[in-house]
Amino acid sequence: MNIALIAHDKKKQEIINFSIAYKHILKEHQLFATGTTGKMITEETGLSIQRFQSGPLGGDQQIGAMIAGNEMDMVIFIRDPLTAQPHEPDVSALMRICDVHKIPLATNLAAAEIFIHGMEHGAFDWRKTVKKQKGNA
Repeated sequence: MNIALIAHDKKKQEIINFSIAYKHILKEHQLFATGTTGKMITEETGLSIQRFQSGPLGGDQQIGAMIAGNEMDMVIFIRDPLTAQPHEPDVSALMRICDVHKIPLATNLAAAEIFIHGMEHGAFDWRKTVKKQKGNA
């Protein structure tokens, strides 16, 4: 699966800790991240991550383009709901495109853990079928 990892500044340590805890699962997948988040996760875990721009510089939109192109299977975006984000329209657009294209989106650690355990047990295998159907359309 192709998985995007994103975190607001005040949540970066949370996504790093999550990545450390579930490295054994994440290493089996293609990982993508916005710039700073990806750099920090790679430094702490050694996981291979394709990095995009930072979120405020367009990284959220780059991930959104992958979703629109049926190239992303899941997004884990640990958001900070208590701090105003200067690029909030980009965040909203990313969340919207996940909904439009039926891409699972975890916006907090509890949801991310449910997703990761589901992946471990094959609960997201339906995405393979969706990708094949869209590829043949």
